[in-house]
Amino acid sequence: MLGKDRSLEILHKALGYSGADMAQVTLTYGESNLTRFANSIIHQNVNEKDAQLAVKAVIGKKLGYATTNRLDESSIKAVVDKAVSFARYSHENRDFVSLPSPGAVSYVKTCDERTADYSPEARAGDVVGMISEARKVGTSASGALSTGYEEFAVVNSLGIEAYYDASQASLSTVMTLGSGNGYADRVSMCVDDIHPIDAAVEAATRSVRGQNPESIEPGEYDVILLPYAVNELLEFLADMGFGALSVQEGRSFMCGKFGQKVTGSNITIWDDGLDESGLPRPVDPEGVPKQRVDMIVNGVANTAVYDSYTAGKEGKTSTGHATGGIGTYGPMPSNMFMQAGDSSIEEMIASTKKGIFVTRFHYTNEIHPILTLITGMTRDGTFLIEDGQITRPLKNLRFTDSITERLSNVELISKETKRQSMSVVPAIKARGFRFTGVTEF
Repeated sequence: MLGKDRSLEILHKALGYSGADMAQVTLTYGESNLTRFANSIIHQNVNEKDAQLAVKAVIGKKLGYATTNRLDESSIKAVVDKAVSFARYSHENRDFVSLPSPGAVSYVKTCDERTADYSPEARAGDVVGMISEARKVGTSASGALSTGYEEFAVVNSLGIEAYYDASQASLSTVMTLGSGNGYADRVSMCVDDIHPIDAAVEAATRSVRGQNPESIEPGEYDVILLPYAVNELLEFLADMGFGALSVQEGRSFMCGKFGQKVTGSNITIWDDGLDESGLPRPVDPEGVPKQRVDMIVNGVANTAVYDSYTAGKEGKTSTGHATGGIGTYGPMPSNMFMQAGDSSIEEMIASTKKGIFVTRFHYTNEIHPILTLITGMTRDGTFLIEDGQITRPLKNLRFTDSITERLSNVELISKETKRQSMSVVPAIKARGFRFTGVTEF
C-alpha cells in the first residue's frame, strides 16, 4: 500500500501545479487478485496492481478532467496541465456552482488486513474445498474468488482532504449437473465472511434439484425472488431514479411523485455508506462525507441522493453520493438497504398455491425508466411451486415487468437479509410477476 501520507503528498503536489480557479485531485491505488475455476479445475490466477490519478479543473464555469496511471513527477504535472487545458477550451456549464467544501468525516472500518493480503495459496485452498464439495454430489464447479484492497484519497482547492483504504472479497459460483445449474455468490470486506463451502453447498444443491427442467406457459405468476434477484431490482431503481440528476432531467420514476406512494407500504429503501453490514465508505469520490438517505419510506417516494453539482442546482448540500469522473452519470446510491420483514423463504413457499421460485436474473435490460420497466431472463435455479411445495424445475423464462408495480404487490418479506455488491436485501414474495416467454434450457 502507498499509505495515507504518501497518497496525500502526491495529491498536494498535483494541486500545487494547478493554475485553475478551483481544482480537485483524486488518487485510487489498489491490488486485485483473482482465482478462476471451471470444470472443477483451477485454470487461472491473476494479479493486477494499478493506480489512477484524476484531476478536475475549473475555470469560471468551465470544467476539464484528465487521468493518468503514472505517478512520477513529470506525469503528475502533465495530467494537471491537460485538465486545465481541457477546462480552458470547454463550453461553460451554467448550472455549475462550485466544488464541495470540507465536512466532518465519520470514519468506519473499511479494511481487513487479512483480506488485503490474502495469498493465491489461500484462495486455491478455498476453491479446492468448493470443488471437493461439488464432487460429493457429482456436480461440476465453476466460478471465481477475488480478494484485494483499494486506497482512495482526495483533496481539493477548497480544503477537502480525505483518505481511506478498503478491502473486499467476492465469490461467485455456478454448479452444473447435466441440465441443472445452481448459483451462489458472496461479498464482504472480510474474506473470512465469505464461507466458500456454504456457497458451494447452496449452488450444488440447487443444480441437483434442477435436473430435467420442464416448460411452463408464460403468464402472470406469484414469485419468490431470492436476494440475488431483489438486489438487481434495486440496482435498476438506483439507475432509473434514485439519483438527483435523473430527477432534474425528468427521467426518474419519482418525478412528480415525492410524498406519494410508489410501492407498497411494506417497502422501505435507504442508502447508508457508513453501515458496516454493507460495504461502507466514509466519503464519496468528491471527498464529501456519506449521509444516510431514505429514498422510499413505507412505500412513499421521499428524496433522491445528491452530489455537489446536482445539489448546487437546487441550493442544497451534497449527500455524499458522487460517482466520480466529471460527473456525467450523476449521483448514485451504492450501499443500499431494503427493510426486512418477518417471514422466511420456507414460509413463503408454504403460502404459495401456484408460483415460481426465482434464484436470479440474467441479461436484464431497462425498457422505460419512468415506468421502471425491465426485461430479462431467469437463470440458475427456476422452480415451480404447487400447493406450498417446490415440485419441479422449470426451463428459464423471459420476463417484462415494472419494478415499482411489483414492489406494490409484495406479500411477504424475509427477516433474513443478504449482502450484495450494492445492497443488503431480503427475499420477497410478490403477486402477478409477468413472464412473457420461455427458453429452451
